[in-house]
Amino acid sequence: MGGQAYARAPGALRPGTGDESAGTAQIGVDRAVGLLAGRARCRLADAHRQMLRMAAEQRCDVSEVAGRVIRLLDTTQEHTDLAEVVTVLSRAETVSRRVTPWPATVQGVLDALPGMSGYFTADRDEAGRLIDLVWVAASPEAITPDGRRGTQLLGLPVSRHSPEVIGGERWQTYQRVLDTGEPADLGPLRIGEGEFTVRARLLGPGLLLSWERRADPGRERDRLDGMEQLGKLGWGEWDLVSGEIYWSPQIYRIYERDPALGPLSQEEADRIAVADDRPLRDAALDAFRRSERVDLITRIRVGNRVKHVRTVADAVRDAEGRPLRIHGVVQDVTDQQAGAERLAEVELQLDRQSRTLAAEHDLAARLQRIILPIPDQPIELPGLRAAVRYLPATEETTVGGDWYHAAALRDGSVLLAVGDVAGHGTCAATTMAQLRNALRALSVITGDPGALLGHLNQLTCELESQNPELAATAVIARFDPARRELVWAQAGHPPPLLTRAGRTRPLARPPGPMLGVVDGATYSDAVTDFLPDDVLLLYTDGLVEHRSRSLDAGLDAVIATIDDVVRAAPRRPLGELLGRLHRANPDDDTCILAARPLPCPVSAAPCAAG
Repeated sequence: MGGQAYARAPGALRPGTGDESAGTAQIGVDRAVGLLAGRARCRLADAHRQMLRMAAEQRCDVSEVAGRVIRLLDTTQEHTDLAEVVTVLSRAETVSRRVTPWPATVQGVLDALPGMSGYFTADRDEAGRLIDLVWVAASPEAITPDGRRGTQLLGLPVSRHSPEVIGGERWQTYQRVLDTGEPADLGPLRIGEGEFTVRARLLGPGLLLSWERRADPGRERDRLDGMEQLGKLGWGEWDLVSGEIYWSPQIYRIYERDPALGPLSQEEADRIAVADDRPLRDAALDAFRRSERVDLITRIRVGNRVKHVRTVADAVRDAEGRPLRIHGVVQDVTDQQAGAERLAEVELQLDRQSRTLAAEHDLAARLQRIILPIPDQPIELPGLRAAVRYLPATEETTVGGDWYHAAALRDGSVLLAVGDVAGHGTCAATTMAQLRNALRALSVITGDPGALLGHLNQLTCELESQNPELAATAVIARFDPARRELVWAQAGHPPPLLTRAGRTRPLARPPGPMLGVVDGATYSDAVTDFLPDDVLLLYTDGLVEHRSRSLDAGLDAVIATIDDVVRAAPRRPLGELLGRLHRANPDDDTCILAARPLPCPVSAAPCAAG
């Protein structure tokens, strides 16, 4: 199943919810789980558990982890290549090896197996006699006379549904298996309307029972053999007194060994074991000597392949704690380990990506602060007062290319500009600095907005040869305080907004393409009066554009806000205006430059405005 198919799978299994925000977050988590499972080629449940663990370790919400997973895996190759897998396998000792309790271990096996099987803990009296058995794991087909099935049985005592068994001959056999560890087969037994063979085996601290309907002699062995193959799990016993070793057929399959050769000798086992796992095996042996149950995963070399094998073993011991018989299970977990390692590799890639993005964000943010300082107070210019506000995108790892310029020219006029470089990050911030600094230098030569945009366009065309995806817009205005006149031009930029007599309208845009699109493009100027009590707003598209609504709707909302502010604070609207305007698009930066002519001549004392 490919990554995109995996990405759709979790949502198809999840019921609907009435909480739209929670539903949106869950969709992102489901998509990330699917992508992660598709890349690691593991089960959806394993991928989900991995994301929950990552969220807990990083002390963040799982939706944040999901976002990083989507950003990484939606832009990288579909599958991990062979070189990555080999690298991961070489670091197998770093993979977590968790010890699972016996009931959970057995339940995990029984969940995948056909037939009737159950795992029980023993309830004994003070004399050690078996007085009851309690279900702690059950196969899906396990059923009792009262109709309970599978997981409905967990926690129930046998005395509740089969009281006739307690104290009988079968009960005595169960106690003998628990006491000695020697397996037993009972039957044929009449249970309900069927005839069964019951197999009893000691497994860890509990009793494993399986019921086989006697319809065909020999079928029991075939079914158990099929169960072992399905679970890739075999059973084994080693009688330390007699030296006899028994392997079930599946263990021979795991080791790819001819059953006629018998179980592996210690020398043969040492030869196929991976040397780097020696400390694990030594630690397990020490634990076994301390009478602890052993549960470990090691690697073996079979032919030209490496397999991961899980061994869970315990022992029947004498009164002094010496082992008499070792019994346990061996399972081929190569696929599970490979999936876990691929998940670990993806997690490592996410960590690297996060560090890279954080470093890039820090660099771009520092660069932006250096080349685009945002004044805290209004800017006093000849015949004009201006104020600037910069609203960064909500995504903390992105820095945009929005910029402004506000400065007096040598002839006493004022040059105002706002621009927007598409994209985010260091590249956008660098291009923004180049355009802003170029405008400052060119304004020494000319103050004509159309001519200035023509020069910036040529610069952008040259930069575009190095960065084919470069795109930028800008609007430039020159205010002549003596004539109360505003001359302006634009390059694919949203129109300025002019407020006069309490009413705001967008200015009609003169022609002019985006910067860097048409080599040698020309830009026309437009002229309008700019009078005392007027308010001019230059802005970037993040203020009005949003994918969930039209551009006209966004512009209408901004105009309504400006009109409301000017009515509420007609004498000092700039500070109030910038405080109330908010970006429409949280994924984009927004730069706002508001200006208002002073109501007195340039030569007079400063006026109270803004």
